[in-house]
Amino acid sequence: MNKELENAIMRAADLPTIPVVAIKVMQLIESESATADELAKIVASDPAVAARVLKISNSSFYGCQRQIQTLSSAIVVLGFSTLRSLVVAASVKQVYRPYGLTEKMLWEHSFAAGLAARIIAGQTKAVNEEEAFLAGLFHDIGKIIMNTLDRNKFQEVMQHCYNEGISFQEAEKGGFTFGHDEVGAYVVKKWNMPDTLSVAILQHHRMEFSIEVPPALVTLTAVTSLADQFCLKLGIGARAPQENLDIAGSQAARLLRLPADRIAALLETFGTAFETDRALFLS
Repeated sequence: MNKELENAIMRAADLPTIPVVAIKVMQLIESESATADELAKIVASDPAVAARVLKISNSSFYGCQRQIQTLSSAIVVLGFSTLRSLVVAASVKQVYRPYGLTEKMLWEHSFAAGLAARIIAGQTKAVNEEEAFLAGLFHDIGKIIMNTLDRNKFQEVMQHCYNEGISFQEAEKGGFTFGHDEVGAYVVKKWNMPDTLSVAILQHHRMEFSIEVPPALVTLTAVTSLADQFCLKLGIGARAPQENLDIAGSQAARLLRLPADRIAALLETFGTAFETDRALFLS
């Protein structure tokens, strides 16, 4: 653990917390005694979250053949695992407040990465779709935390990134003694999220694994990294697309054994899905 990061987190008075409704839903699902009605009551306790869950469950992305009008029917149609991801996604959006341009761009990139990870996982059968969705959703949560810790310094980093055409990882080294990957991994641990999520967040740029790391976790991290690259390639949550980004040549693509034509097909599927429901996801 980076000592300066730990001290910064300890000093922060207004560090975002994972919303209560998300915690309750995850706990109930993990108890294995959950019913659709019980889950619906918990979700309904936060009207904003409930409304977003219904919105997203009716998107073309989830492919439901009929309109879903109640939380109970959403749970029955989508299943508990999908509901968990939707509740976490719908509730965690409040972490991205206040909604200035920076927060909007970070939210757009994060949610899109979740969608991309779910598509990659679903079409390759490499990892569980919902686990991939959450890893993609949280992969850059460290950036919003850094913005909370020191907004002025974070804005300077963003300016260096845009003005000099360098990656965020390079730019953040000039302003912070820790990276957004370290911050994100630390914070999701504090939120009692699964350790697999913490590792995927920490390694989605580095892709450095010891031989003790389970292959499934390496694969989840590779899917997360690939999803991040999909968003960068299309310019989602960024000022401009990185059109020259060689995704097929990345370590993530090699680990997943995905050739260039398969990468291109997955990227096209993701781009179409995101544009179809963009307003629905981000409103």
